[in-house]
Amino acid sequence: MNSSELKTISENLINTFNDAGRISIDLYKKGLKIEIKEDRSPVSNGDLQVNELITKKIKELTPNIPIISEETVNLKKKNSAKIFWLIDPIDGTKEYIAGKDEYTLNAALVINTVPVLGLVGVPKKNRLFYTYGSGESYLIEDGETKKISCRKQSPKGEIVALSSVIKPSNIILNKLKEFNVTSIVKMASSYKFCVIATGEFDIYAARERANEWDYAAGHAVAQNAGAIIKTLDEKPFLYGKEDYKNPSLLIRRSENLND
Repeated sequence: MNSSELKTISENLINTFNDAGRISIDLYKKGLKIEIKEDRSPVSNGDLQVNELITKKIKELTPNIPIISEETVNLKKKNSAKIFWLIDPIDGTKEYIAGKDEYTLNAALVINTVPVLGLVGVPKKNRLFYTYGSGESYLIEDGETKKISCRKQSPKGEIVALSSVIKPSNIILNKLKEFNVTSIVKMASSYKFCVIATGEFDIYAARERANEWDYAAGHAVAQNAGAIIKTLDEKPFLYGKEDYKNPSLLIRRSENLND
């Protein structure tokens, strides 16, 4: 699949993501129907309707590529595909249910262990991120599309880390010290990847957590914008594992976080 094809696919998903984002907000306003899944995590009718919309469009665009979605995956079946879609219709379902604004809509196309194309919608912030190749990451905001490149937005000397929890573990705190982090901000969902891609934040570190569909779309956006993404022990962060489990994670905006 060449760059032109990937560009066409990503751009053809933009309207679908915008529609799905609006539907997620409308359903929340009407009152969500919530169930508890086998893993004890919540799922809402918002998750399911967004999943249906995005999946339907992707099937139209790439009918021969398998789709793996958080809401329909069979975890007993091992993933052996080399090219496949990963969908997390709503990442941050708890935030979504609580009426917060950091939940995201996600789809990524993985080719040979690497997420090369990705879309991340952030409906309540009116932001949509998408990418289709190295050096080709974009943010659509207030009707304007601009290329993003991890260029530092905070003042020199301030190195701001993101965390998915209020109190990171000592392992994570020690890792962040290596990069002279000056402050830590709690943030939910794959939105963390995207605001590193824009240069608004500098670094995110996490121990083993979540599944491939939670990270893949944001990973594509950030890495194609120039971010360095590896495991905590500096190994490549790859996709297509049989059980979908994520290893540890370290995202850096750039080699020198003070540049």
